[in-house]
Amino acid sequence: MNAATLDLTRARLIPARHGVAARLDAGTTVTIVNTHGKQVVDTWAFNASDSSEFMSMEHSRAAMLRLIPRVGDTLTTNRRRAILTFVADTTPGIHDTLIAACDIHRYRQLGAAGHHDNCTQNLASALEAVGVSAAVTPPPLNLFMNVPVTDGGELSFQAPVSEAGQYVTMRAEMDLIIVFSACPQDMVPVNDMKPTDAHFVIA
Repeated sequence: MNAATLDLTRARLIPARHGVAARLDAGTTVTIVNTHGKQVVDTWAFNASDSSEFMSMEHSRAAMLRLIPRVGDTLTTNRRRAILTFVADTTPGIHDTLIAACDIHRYRQLGAAGHHDNCTQNLASALEAVGVSAAVTPPPLNLFMNVPVTDGGELSFQAPVSEAGQYVTMRAEMDLIIVFSACPQDMVPVNDMKPTDAHFVIA
């Protein structure tokens, strides 16, 4: 799929600050569109018949031997089986596999008072909406997230470098449930301080 053939008339909404789950059959593709350009999309995938098997960033890094997946790379599960393969990426290729999903504890540390939307709750709510539960919150694939690693091993949170309309396409390597959260982080510049909608297309 390329920019010329991407049919956004079939796109499904990932509402700003919220999560969505969908079922994918093996061999189908899903395209995640950064509609407004600076939105991080936390992404999880679970074996459709057993949610205790899920896409694992630590296992994927060991399989890929790199921190950021590229076109042709396959992400793997906690049982070291292929689950999603990158087949297209029109962004500059900056994504993150290191940072945990935001949660209530993270926002409290940052000084938030009361409830703050977060990706951990978005995952649970999205799975519940399709009749599934997960015992843990796996570390997500943070699409479009910009966390540079210095030569000295230091990290920092920076605004995404993706532009409006750029996208990533992945192919399902097993029947799976995919979950997206349009990250609500607005206390560090992860989303350029302005959480927005994103979209996805299943083909």
